[in-house]
Amino acid sequence: MDAAVTTREPHTFWASVREALRGSHQDYTVGSLNRAIFLLAIPMVLEMFMESLFAVVDVFWVARLGEGAVATVGLTEAVLALVYAVAMGLGLSATAMVARRVGEKDSEGAAVAGVQAIALAVVTGLVMGLPSLMLARRLLQWMGGSPALLAMGTSYARIVLGTCAVPVLLILNNAVFRGAGDAAIAMRVLWISNIINLVLDPCFIFGLGPFPRLGVTGAAVATLIGRSIGVVYQFYRLFQGGEHIPILARQVRLHGEVMLRLLNVSLTGILQIAIPQVAWTGLVRIVSIFGDAALAGYTIGIRIIIFVILPSWGLSGAAATLVGQNLGAKQPERAERSVWITGFYNMLFMGILGVFFVVFAGPVVRLFTQDPAVVPLGVSCLRILSFGNVGYAYGMVMLQAFNGAGDTRTPTCVNLLGYWVLEIPLAYALALPGGWRSNGVYLAILMSECAIAAVSVIIFSRGRWKTQRI
Repeated sequence: MDAAVTTREPHTFWASVREALRGSHQDYTVGSLNRAIFLLAIPMVLEMFMESLFAVVDVFWVARLGEGAVATVGLTEAVLALVYAVAMGLGLSATAMVARRVGEKDSEGAAVAGVQAIALAVVTGLVMGLPSLMLARRLLQWMGGSPALLAMGTSYARIVLGTCAVPVLLILNNAVFRGAGDAAIAMRVLWISNIINLVLDPCFIFGLGPFPRLGVTGAAVATLIGRSIGVVYQFYRLFQGGEHIPILARQVRLHGEVMLRLLNVSLTGILQIAIPQVAWTGLVRIVSIFGDAALAGYTIGIRIIIFVILPSWGLSGAAATLVGQNLGAKQPERAERSVWITGFYNMLFMGILGVFFVVFAGPVVRLFTQDPAVVPLGVSCLRILSFGNVGYAYGMVMLQAFNGAGDTRTPTCVNLLGYWVLEIPLAYALALPGGWRSNGVYLAILMSECAIAAVSVIIFSRGRWKTQRI
């Protein structure tokens, strides 16, 4: 009945856009795949676009405080990346399990899986946040921060790392929504939290109006407030009843068997995300050898790349949801077709933006800084990495397809080879013995990411993921 009601409106382009943004009760295991991808991808892409906009605007304001402030953000986020690795690894399993239950038309099972994911998020955030609060200064020191950077950035790092339970919950709750097909709700969450952050950022950084002038620490305060409000909204929607996964009071309890299955998939999922995140931390450590200017250029360039890649992750998320739900509905061929179609769309999107950034790298970087020492380093980072956009596009869709099927081991093995066996040794060799300095790091990223994409496509084509159970 619900599906019939939501599909009465003619399937024109703008009607479909309105429906995707509004959210509706859709069965993604039947009907047009292009329409299913469209309805899931629009809110997911917009959700990730807002997250990427936050990353860019945040560094835009922080850059006004100088290269030391930008370097502080870069070093802190390199450490925070390990927290995100755990949260995103748990999110992969949560999305896969919820999607599979929804595909099986088991709303009770989907809700139980969602509750277990939330419980894991709370425990994870507290276990990782409390030690980080105490060790923030030492962590920055270990990452190669200068004495001036430590003096400026310790308070920022304490707030960001010590309250990491908030972004962990944000990631896990949205993973539950995506697995259920409630992509519009996940989109609204990040729009609410990031719009609040974007408004508060300059207020707390520069002390506008009644707000205190906190410098780079103000960016951390603004982020914490925005994301905390987003988490409150998530819980409101979960317990008021999402379209596919309303959580009832009687379902709010630990379920041992489901928790163990979720953890089993999560362990390799966490490792899968941790591998590139640890590699990124290693890359930051190598770049920091060449000074704060190199680190600032790397941070700006990477933030701009994230601006492109995060919306593409949204499109990849649509593929993961479709794979999970269609495997649950015993339609593996439909699941496979959804991945190839999504990969093609992602390739077009990333390819066009890659050309733009290769041509206009200079003007784009100068939007963030006019520092003559930082600009050429940021331009090199942006331009070199943009040459790999088409490869990144297919690679991320294929890896997310494995995750959607509940096969987190294959992407983990691919990442292990691509990042730890290839990228880190190559970056060190090109940057130091090779004499390419920070450009050697960027070339290593480009080559390893393209290698990961090629291997992922080959393994996906073999089709073993279709028999994965979860």
